[in-house]
Amino acid sequence: MNELVIRADGVELATQSFGNPAQPPIILIMGGMASMLWWPEEFCRRLAARGRFVIRYDQRDSGLSTKYPPGRPGYGFDDAVDDVFRVLDGYRITAANIAGFSLGGMVGQGAALKYPERVLSLTAISTSPVGVDRSSLPESGKAWLEHMAVDVDWSDRAEAVAYSVEDARLIAGTAHPFDKAETRAFIERDFDRSGGYLSATNHSVLFKIGKAWQGRLHEIKAPLLVIHGTADPVFPVEHGMALSETVTGARLLKLEGGGHELHPGHWDRIVEAIAEHTGSNRAVDRR
Repeated sequence: MNELVIRADGVELATQSFGNPAQPPIILIMGGMASMLWWPEEFCRRLAARGRFVIRYDQRDSGLSTKYPPGRPGYGFDDAVDDVFRVLDGYRITAANIAGFSLGGMVGQGAALKYPERVLSLTAISTSPVGVDRSSLPESGKAWLEHMAVDVDWSDRAEAVAYSVEDARLIAGTAHPFDKAETRAFIERDFDRSGGYLSATNHSVLFKIGKAWQGRLHEIKAPLLVIHGTADPVFPVEHGMALSETVTGARLLKLEGGGHELHPGHWDRIVEAIAEHTGSNRAVDRR
């Protein structure tokens, strides 16, 4: 694993890479309030072992990347999309495969629309379609929504960690048991590395997607793979189905009993699917 901090346009984006840079590149975009560590290192190494050059990064206000005062983010959804290409430029990559989880999947859709010539393929995991009327799609689960409404003191480490562990439990699937101790240990490490989660609450602004993105999903030309758990309580599986039905030629992989998570019990299927989806893409020329 190699680390690189990319500095561009007044923003610092912390990144890590795995594998051979000569192999086809794939950039991983994580979801809201989540650093790149939520793409587990072992998951990244398995994907790299399939002949991919894997890059994960901390979005703004997460991990070690640029942070803003709580409630005053200096960016929006469009900036998050541009950050994808700031990372690619930092690695001197002209075009790459993209995989996004949850909010990261929405950012990935934006990237595929904004610079189609730079997106070789898109994998959207546990996410929802951007720029469409979602009123007919199922809402998030009641228990998780009630949890989201709880007032949290994010500056209090113990309270923030306890809340995040419960959040992870509520969004876990039914296919595999939830490991509370392991989850707590991971969240404590992630919290300490990030310097706390207070600024990460700014990610709520990224869900405010402008009118410029409305009704455009049919324009996506990059091959699309949608991966979605059938027990996802955040974005029920119908969200993934709607995305796959909107983009011509998209493929849908359902993970039976999968939640809003990258559970190790599903890694083999996910890695295999992504490797197959990106298999026809050769490494691209560097800038």
